[in-house]
Amino acid sequence: MMLDKLLASPCSALLVGFGVTNRAVAAALVQRGHTVVVIDDRSGDDVHAAAADLGLVIADDPDAITAHVSAADLVIPTPGLPEQHRVFAAAERSGVPIVSELDLAAVWDDRPVVAITGTNGKTTVVELAVAALAEDGRVAIAAGNTDIPLVAAIEDQSVEVFVVEASSFRLTRAERFQPLVGAWLNFAPDHLDIHADLGAYEAAKARLFELVPVTGTVVANAGDPVVMRNVPNGSHLVTFGTADADWRIDGDDLVGPQGPFTHTTNLWRSLPHDIDNTLAVAALLGPIGVEPAAVARAAASFPTMPHRLVPVGQLDGQTYFDDSKATTPHATLAALRGFAEVVLIAGGKNKGIDLGDLAAGASHVRAVVAIGEAMCDVAAAFADHTRVEKAATMEAAVDVARGLSGGEVPVLLSPGCASFDWYSSYGERGDDFARIVRERGAKS
Repeated sequence: MMLDKLLASPCSALLVGFGVTNRAVAAALVQRGHTVVVIDDRSGDDVHAAAADLGLVIADDPDAITAHVSAADLVIPTPGLPEQHRVFAAAERSGVPIVSELDLAAVWDDRPVVAITGTNGKTTVVELAVAALAEDGRVAIAAGNTDIPLVAAIEDQSVEVFVVEASSFRLTRAERFQPLVGAWLNFAPDHLDIHADLGAYEAAKARLFELVPVTGTVVANAGDPVVMRNVPNGSHLVTFGTADADWRIDGDDLVGPQGPFTHTTNLWRSLPHDIDNTLAVAALLGPIGVEPAAVARAAASFPTMPHRLVPVGQLDGQTYFDDSKATTPHATLAALRGFAEVVLIAGGKNKGIDLGDLAAGASHVRAVVAIGEAMCDVAAAFADHTRVEKAATMEAAVDVARGLSGGEVPVLLSPGCASFDWYSSYGERGDDFARIVRERGAKS
């Protein structure tokens, strides 16, 4: 498909789903003179209002999807639309191209892009990379799977480098997107409620390496076998993470090809994944000329991001940590490595993942409080390893965890699951946890 040619003159785009990204896509298409039709399986008042702001209407007959597809020149699915959605089969039958937001931005703008994917750590690496670019004197912006879709970010003409959080949803259909550097941080089961299976999820992540041009650089976690087996033959490879990687930890020094560039005590926080994330940023930005010293300066003053192992209060002399952003077992295990012993609150809405992997962190866990729809799966994962209690509300979970801690070990909310059983987002979940801890502390 020659997307450049298709977009060179007015065309008709069918947008499937109308969340943050496709609202930005619609605005960009309308601004450029294209026709936009929107369908949404869950079209509430907010969706209709957002469409009306752009002079659009939500199609009244979303079930007639074949007709909508046949009348379109291209189809743009919202990120996170399940691969089993009927629009994909309809588009393939009709021969209508399915286009990623990343491809639209690539056609409309040719400024430098670096991109990051991975099951965990993407947002932290993206934001730290933006901070390091600022330390290097460059204007950069975080875009993609953030609050600012890439098609909206390119409207800012002051930006010199786009740092793209490339989710599997965006990468799956990407063809035209060509980052100068693509970094893959790690791989673990996730989003199996969206992708057809684990192989499809891996293939979506691997698209990033395939999209990097031969003149670009792929950055890989040398300690992750899935990442490493997807490195294309003949690519310019930079590695991080292991003792023999290009960017690595040596004692307490973070080291690159030119030697040490900072010390763990100089980082904003020095948990194992914080060190890996800093090494990943240095590896990612080196190919575009950013000095390690700029990364070191950014890492020294980088603020801890919300809901990522943030202390929210103390009860009985022990600290309670909000790690609500941990929505996979892989992320929870990373958090557990930062504790000698801890009471864990875990559970929520499972994304089709085997939660048995959580038991790999059992040696750090004094006891578990299982919550949410997945509480039985969480309880089963730890049943043979440590004490498990169940809680029907977050208030109950904090109280039970407090009793299990006995003022002797910290308490960690690191759910390993999505939040959408009890809450609208991981942020709301973490905020509620913090509120409860503060209220309990005020009464102590």
